[in-house]
Amino acid sequence: MLHGIDVSAYQSATYGTDGLSFVFIKATEGRSYVNSRLSAQTKHGRDAGLVVGFYHFLWPGDVTAQAEYFLSHAPERAGDILAVDWERTAEGTHATNAEKDQFIRKVKALRPHNRVILYTNRDFWLNVDTTSYAGDGLWIADYVSAGHPRIKAKWRFHQYTDEPHDQNVADFPGKAALKEWAG
Repeated sequence: MLHGIDVSAYQSATYGTDGLSFVFIKATEGRSYVNSRLSAQTKHGRDAGLVVGFYHFLWPGDVTAQAEYFLSHAPERAGDILAVDWERTAEGTHATNAEKDQFIRKVKALRPHNRVILYTNRDFWLNVDTTSYAGDGLWIADYVSAGHPRIKAKWRFHQYTDEPHDQNVADFPGKAALKEWAG
């Protein structure tokens, strides 16, 4: 398994990269938020030779506009991974299953040469999701032993802790295999 992290504006633009193969960087949220450290965090990950991914925190409503907003800010580069973060908003609402699926399909249509995956937590996957649609792969958050999320579905990435930051593993035999899969 490969190790990686995910970062947002809460983390430094010079996050630690030792022992990592990949990084997911929060790009956008809804139709109004852009990570103020997006460019610097992206450069730092690329300079360290990491596979880079970007994610969008999905709000309910107008998913086409959200997909376009996300892609207008997420750098366009072959081999980058794109993800939708599907969970409860600060207000306690969430996008529907149909909105989640539509968002993934729209991003895939707009960036057909990038992998598009679903990030969600175990509760959403088991109790909210009704379609099991995760695009090109599932990135599951379940704070248990790395690589052993408590789900039966095939997963590609597993976020297993958020202390001291969001730590993840990827189910690939090596970095070359991850790069090949990412395209």
